[in-house]
Amino acid sequence: MNSTFDPLVGQVLDGRYEIVAKVARGGMATVYRARDKRLSRVVAVKVMRSDLGEDDEFAAKFDREARSAAVLSHPSVVSIFDQGSSQGKPYIVMEFIEGETLRRVISRDAPLPPDRALELFEQVAAALAAAHEAGVVHRDIKPENVMLTRRGQVKVADFGLARQVGSPQMTATGILVGTASYLPPELVTHARPDGRSDVYSAGVVLFELLTGKKPHTGENNYQIAYRHVNVDIERPSERLAEIGHSADWDIPDYLDTLVLAATRRDPRARIPDGRELLGAVRRARHELARTGGHDNPTLAAALLPESPAEDETEALRPGAERPRPVSAASPPTEVIHRDQWQPARRKPRTAPAPTAQPVSPRPAATALQPRSQRTPVFPHLHISDDPVHRRRRIVALVLLVLLVAGAAGVGSWWWLDGRFTTVPAMSTLNETVAREAASANALKVVRAEAYSETVPAGVVISTDPAAGERLFRGAEVTVVLSKGPERYPMPTVAGLSLDEATTALTDGRLAVGKVTEAFSETVAAGVVLSASQEEGTQLKPGTPVDLSVSKGREPIRVPDHVGGRADKAAKELKELGFEVKVEEENSADMEAGRVIRQDPRDGTAHRGDTVTIVRSLGPVLVTVPDVWMKSTDEATKLLEDLDLKVKLERSSNFPIPLNIANGTDPGAGAEIPVGTTVTLFVA
Repeated sequence: MNSTFDPLVGQVLDGRYEIVAKVARGGMATVYRARDKRLSRVVAVKVMRSDLGEDDEFAAKFDREARSAAVLSHPSVVSIFDQGSSQGKPYIVMEFIEGETLRRVISRDAPLPPDRALELFEQVAAALAAAHEAGVVHRDIKPENVMLTRRGQVKVADFGLARQVGSPQMTATGILVGTASYLPPELVTHARPDGRSDVYSAGVVLFELLTGKKPHTGENNYQIAYRHVNVDIERPSERLAEIGHSADWDIPDYLDTLVLAATRRDPRARIPDGRELLGAVRRARHELARTGGHDNPTLAAALLPESPAEDETEALRPGAERPRPVSAASPPTEVIHRDQWQPARRKPRTAPAPTAQPVSPRPAATALQPRSQRTPVFPHLHISDDPVHRRRRIVALVLLVLLVAGAAGVGSWWWLDGRFTTVPAMSTLNETVAREAASANALKVVRAEAYSETVPAGVVISTDPAAGERLFRGAEVTVVLSKGPERYPMPTVAGLSLDEATTALTDGRLAVGKVTEAFSETVAAGVVLSASQEEGTQLKPGTPVDLSVSKGREPIRVPDHVGGRADKAAKELKELGFEVKVEEENSADMEAGRVIRQDPRDGTAHRGDTVTIVRSLGPVLVTVPDVWMKSTDEATKLLEDLDLKVKLERSSNFPIPLNIANGTDPGAGAEIPVGTTVTLFVA
């Protein structure tokens, strides 16, 4: 439904329920999809129409819906979470159902095969059984109020007309309460609703599932209601034949009877409540699964309750006066309730007292005569030959024969069938309802638990024996309840050795996945560095967890930079992760700025290790001294003291050597490396 122009969309009710979109609109309220900001979940919020907010009767109905449904806790009933009022508009917060209504299923798929129809209808009956046992009558059972989730689970919703049994009638005389197509005839005529009213409406729904048509139609609600009061609902098989539906299945006689037993116009001849309806549905479903849809007249007869006495139905005939309160002169109707579907028993009629016959005087001599061979053995037992008495004796004899035959039949029934029962369908039920279903079938429950990925916790997964199996009454049936999805927390494995981590995972119902290795500067070799799952994450059993294991510190090759530029060597070593220590010294063989030595010079090391390089400052320089006019020996000594090499060279043609220095090459004051050869000129 388009919610663009709805003023409530986007608002937050009571600071908690954020209205997201409009879902549906009904006669007295609008349903929205909303987000519960406190619990972070999607909910459905039903808000009463603003024009009805001041109507006390509608407000009472609205309040009664929340209170009636809130007392119910059943998988097939939409749960009520909260109620309140915001801006003068009462609202109800309930479970949000993702799915479709049963009306849409009927419109799209009906007529449904009997097994599919009973599968859906059994859950409706289970919801009614829970409601009736809680003392709640729905009063508006119809396909629009039955939801089907995406998982196929049926949810009965909209207890807007529901009331507690025994509460006052909320509507005035002549007002139709509920939907006319599903309205029980007693609500049109005179009676207050009870469990039998819901059974009638449910029976109409079953009729529609099986035929795709409503049993009664008309131009308006009152014509439809008139037909409910005055016209019996026909068998679904007859309706299918009338509409000429070429189905691949037949509706068995007991399924026809189930519909008739639920939709009898006289409520006293109808299935009395949801629990009995649920039992009948399960018997029919079991028989359908067992025989594949063949007729079973015995079961059909057992499903149909007895009709009430003719005088008891007089008040419900069309045109009859509505029953008045019983006066003192009117004897009260005696009703005996039984576990099976039987109406009120008839009162036994009292036979009229026999008329006294005149006794003719017997001659006195007769009494003195001796007994003949025909004299009765019991002389005081008088057997009358009166025709009336003779007929009574015949009737008594017939009754005795019937009683003996009935006892024999009951004995045979008990031995062949009566001592057996069947396992009811308990899947999707919670434990309480499952136990009630087993108890209704005279079975004992043995509780078991198992994990399930699809069935919510606390709901029955399966039974052993399976549904439909035949057992002795009082036998045990194992009910397997879901513990929810099986999950295990991810243990802490970082910092453990690979063996320890493997043990931790397998002990925790998990598995070791792919193991990879990586270098680590801080974690010793063989120790787990990380895992593919975070610690504490809930995982399915057997989930593989990948592990990364340390290989220890990464070895790095040390490059040889001897003879290379010292600044470049230091940069490259630092980029590899080494700590670089630079020392300097003079070298006569290595020019300044180049690497004289490196430690270590080759091999491998680890990040953070120190590599020392010695940078050349070049050779040691000395200044050539001034040796002019010094003796040859003195000049030579001055030069050699400076670690210079001296080469003598005569610079004069004077015939007599004077041994006096007159210069050097390089000249005085020149900066030259130690060890350099200096030419000393002497005269």
